[in-house]
Amino acid sequence: MSATAPAVPPAEAGGTPAGASPRQGAPARGDDPRRRATRRRRTVAAAFLLPALLLLGALVAYPILFSVGRSLFDASGTRFVGADNYVEMFRDPTTLKAVRNTAIWVVVAPALLTGLGLILAVLTEKVRWATAFKLLMFMPMAISFLAAGIIFRITYEQDPDRGVLNAVAVGVHDVFADRPAYPGARAREDAGPNPLAKGEDGSYGTAADLAPGSTASLGIVGVPPKEVPSDAKPAAGPEGSPGAGDGALAGTVYLDFTPGGGGEPGRIDSGERGLPGMTVQAVRDGKTVGEATTAADGSFRITGLEGGSYALRLPASNFAEPYGGISWLGPALVTPAIIGAYLWIWTGFSMVLIGAGLAAMPRDVLEAARMDGANEWQIFRRITVPLLAPVLTVVFVTLVINVMKVFDLVYIIAPGPVLQDANVLAMQMWLVSFGGGNNQGLGSAIGVLLLLLVVPAMVFNIRRFRRSQS
Repeated sequence: MSATAPAVPPAEAGGTPAGASPRQGAPARGDDPRRRATRRRRTVAAAFLLPALLLLGALVAYPILFSVGRSLFDASGTRFVGADNYVEMFRDPTTLKAVRNTAIWVVVAPALLTGLGLILAVLTEKVRWATAFKLLMFMPMAISFLAAGIIFRITYEQDPDRGVLNAVAVGVHDVFADRPAYPGARAREDAGPNPLAKGEDGSYGTAADLAPGSTASLGIVGVPPKEVPSDAKPAAGPEGSPGAGDGALAGTVYLDFTPGGGGEPGRIDSGERGLPGMTVQAVRDGKTVGEATTAADGSFRITGLEGGSYALRLPASNFAEPYGGISWLGPALVTPAIIGAYLWIWTGFSMVLIGAGLAAMPRDVLEAARMDGANEWQIFRRITVPLLAPVLTVVFVTLVINVMKVFDLVYIIAPGPVLQDANVLAMQMWLVSFGGGNNQGLGSAIGVLLLLLVVPAMVFNIRRFRRSQS
């Protein structure tokens, strides 16, 4: 008869003694070393991040929330007005002009900077002193916007003696066009035997009562003695003019001013000098039929005239103001001029970033294209630009964010009378809030608008950065 095995208690069926806890000897779940290490790392990370989070909250989050709330109140900040400031913002023509100018900045400046940076980055690869050139181009980034604004404010000066650009413009203009002989001078009207009268076009002329063979003395005033040409000689009297009495109209144009005083107006006195280089025209029936230029002693002679009566005329070109250059800081060009200053500062930044992307480009692709017979333009257009597209996009979006906030260059370079023509949103926000408007409710609304315009570009940049890291 077989023995019967003793019954095993259910608690012990799995091999665990009764009353014993599962996984006896292992640490409790809450005491897992890995979990403790994870909590410790998170605590340390939070401790290190806390100062930065506090600064971020104090300097970014709080001002944003305060500005949004302040934009819902009136200028005094005591009466809730809801969306009235936003409605007023889009009704104000000054703000609309600032929005238009900001749009011009966003469209023009980043595109030009990205294009210039790309071209310079590609070209510097073929230059022996590429590092020195990049350093030179990047140096404007070390200059504050205040200093750069002052530099370009002087550069754009209208006076050619101060403004470099207008000095160049005037120099080039004068190469291809004659300068006025005596700017600002005028004739001594109704004096002497041949009185001059001013015409509507700024010219001076005699009565039409001179026949060929006659002579005339034409007195001019308003010419400072120091501006009389150095080659000017003592004025010759009409009777001594070359060709007088031989069938030509002759005479003298002279400075009707006697050094030391004295002399008779309208007549050539001793010590008075001729005015060389003056254009004199013979006019008949309103048409110019002859012309001459005065010599060193002021004498002139107009030949080839038929019989009859003529008038002598000194054209307005003799007295016109000289070419003063381009009004860089006028209403029409002030915004392009400021964008030019911005390009000077940021081109080096764009070139260095794109150059870094170019240095990381695989060279085997370029060599393979050259082996296949592609020229440099085809390589640039079909290989270099597509491979650099991520870098170009980052540079472009970064510059878009930057130009939306431009303020100091506009404030410093634009003169007061044209400040509204160069106005941008950041400038308008300051003008409305602190620059005389004293309406911080409306200024906060403009600030919120500026934030809303910047946020999409920032989000795009962050998403692209995350995709590139994945």
